[in-house]
Amino acid sequence: MSAVNELYQEVILDHNRSPRNCRPMPDATKSVEGFNPLCGDHYTVHVKMRENVLADVSFEGAGCAISKASASVMSSEVKGKTKEEAERLFRDFHDLVTGKVDADEGFERYGRLAAFAGVSEFPARVKCASLAWHTLHAALTSDDPRVTTE
Repeated sequence: MSAVNELYQEVILDHNRSPRNCRPMPDATKSVEGFNPLCGDHYTVHVKMRENVLADVSFEGAGCAISKASASVMSSEVKGKTKEEAERLFRDFHDLVTGKVDADEGFERYGRLAAFAGVSEFPARVKCASLAWHTLHAALTSDDPRVTTE
């Protein structure tokens, strides 16, 4: 395994073992449930908006290591960003995990998101990695209280 792949693996393992922002948020301005019926991953993403900024983001729920690490990285990456910046990160992440971009750009362009580039080689895991991101996207762009990967 290359040093870069080991680093990416460590990011996923670290965020799975010690997820950031995994907590309820009673004063959220929007909360959306996300569910992957294929594997049972289930998360609720909470967002607290102040004007056009994601002042706070958290998640609750359970799922596999990939989905939990992805939710943790997502919540850390978008906190403090504008809605538009968060949507750009959503698109970048989606392109990365679906193999639409060259993952060799690595941390220079994608930072910790690059840890999930290898998911594109396992189509069933793409839904695991993108569940929290699609749930966040719904929280920012729709009135749906629930999303699914189907």
